[in-house]
Amino acid sequence: MEIIKTAGLTKNFKRFKKQAGMLGSIKGLIRREYEEKQAVGNLDLTIREGEFVGLIGPNGAGKTTLVKMLTGIIAPTSGSVSVLGYYPNDLEHEFKQQYAVVMGQKSQLFFELTVEDTLRLFKEIYGLPEEEYVSSRDYFVKLFQVQDLMHVQVRTLSLGERMKMELIAALLHNPKIIFLDEPTIGLDAVASKQIRGFLAEINERRGTTIILTSHYMEDIKALCKRSIVINHGCKIYDGDTEKLFERFQKFKKITFTFSEPTLLPNLEFEARILEQTPYKKVIMVPKENAAGLLRELMNLLPTDITVEEEEIGTIVERIYREGGDGLA
Repeated sequence: MEIIKTAGLTKNFKRFKKQAGMLGSIKGLIRREYEEKQAVGNLDLTIREGEFVGLIGPNGAGKTTLVKMLTGIIAPTSGSVSVLGYYPNDLEHEFKQQYAVVMGQKSQLFFELTVEDTLRLFKEIYGLPEEEYVSSRDYFVKLFQVQDLMHVQVRTLSLGERMKMELIAALLHNPKIIFLDEPTIGLDAVASKQIRGFLAEINERRGTTIILTSHYMEDIKALCKRSIVINHGCKIYDGDTEKLFERFQKFKKITFTFSEPTLLPNLEFEARILEQTPYKKVIMVPKENAAGLLRELMNLLPTDITVEEEEIGTIVERIYREGGDGLA
């Protein structure tokens, strides 16, 4: 079943253009000049019920604008959009009760209240019957393992604990679609892995459709079978996530840290040294040579090793240059 469908979806913004200086300001008062910027252009998209889709692209690509149109926050300039059979910008009550939005950098919680009181406030906002609220709350409290935090003031929670509460508050009313914007931003490796595990379980057990926007490649690779890449407001890839990274993610950045001054030997394969100090070596290497580099430098007894994927902006540029298979 198609749960989201767009055709030719476009959003243009009109921006005031002012000339420099005092004279420019005065001219702007008399006669304003505007320029049009296209945030999303002619986008066709279909998402089926129960899918876990990654929405990726560099800053300013149009991802947030797309999500805002899908949730009815802003209206499209042209094209058609249907979410759960509704036109989002009509903001019908029945439609708003069937989706949720969680943004990693913006909180919907009430910091002065305890977690329990905050969730009860959301119960009233959603109009949930007591029995349904208790059942849903208890399920998520057990899933997220936050039993000991229910009577703690929200402002005292750690970032990871707060993100768990953001998700519980968003999921209380059992939405059919949840839009996630950078849910693991600022979290350490352990907390990020926990959040990914919770999201996977919610998608699998409850069949919740999840649209995930993230710059963290580990989030996308671990959770999303399908990825949509947007650049300059246009869809440049729509297809299998594994194939996306297999084809377009070509390098890994590996950082070696040493407890004693260490010299780097001559490497037997292609590699680019990004940083080199007596105690630290940062090397960019083709992904097929990463294992060989690790084997070779393990003999130098590093105290720490970090392996990082390429940044999403680099991958998007490569897709844009080479063209992406799987375009719908």
